[in-house]
Amino acid sequence: AKEGVTTEEIDSKCFDYIIEHNAYPSPLQYKGFPKSICTSVNDIICHGIPDDRPLQNGDIVNLDVSVYLNGYHGDTSTMVAIGEVDTESQKLMEVSKECLKLAIEACGPKEPFAQVGLIIEGTAADHEIGVFRDFVGHGIGTEFHEPPAVVHRAIGVPWVMKPGMIFTIEPVLSRGNVDGYNIWEDGWTINTLDGEWTAQYEHTVLITETGHEILTASPTGEFTS
Repeated sequence: AKEGVTTEEIDSKCFDYIIEHNAYPSPLQYKGFPKSICTSVNDIICHGIPDDRPLQNGDIVNLDVSVYLNGYHGDTSTMVAIGEVDTESQKLMEVSKECLKLAIEACGPKEPFAQVGLIIEGTAADHEIGVFRDFVGHGIGTEFHEPPAVVHRAIGVPWVMKPGMIFTIEPVLSRGNVDGYNIWEDGWTINTLDGEWTAQYEHTVLITETGHEILTASPTGEFTS
């Protein structure tokens, strides 16, 4: 992703790469979604449909990539800064990534799912940033979306983590109104009510007997998304 490139071009390259590796893009035709990845630019919260708008200097874009391989789905997303990004947007992305990192570090057998939301909302609040409540992580495996719902706000959900569970953590952060949103006529694209920009990072996490494993981590094993 860089200035002048369209999100449709990015989608096309992702489709080719996924197919070349004997996998299938999970979003493609999922409940009618028309593209292989989601590309959410600036004030788009999630589920942005790749299009012919060239990315511009200063944009921030979330690239959400999910694939189906060997009978299982995997789901991850990252933020990309296009050219020179303003300080506030850079900070928003940094805090969003830190929220995900700290939430994953707290995952393990017998740990409560409620602490995921406590950690994320608390960390964001320290920087005067909010977290959207209605957009949650999810179980994932042979199905693209499975129980449990992984809530990213400080809400007292009762369930606990068990070895073998696989789920995503994917909080969406914004400096503006996080209690509402607009859904576009396409039925997918969702943007903020106030035009404030958003940031989101995501990983797929496995609970092991002794802790956790990030299934969508980079090949080098470092925390990236």
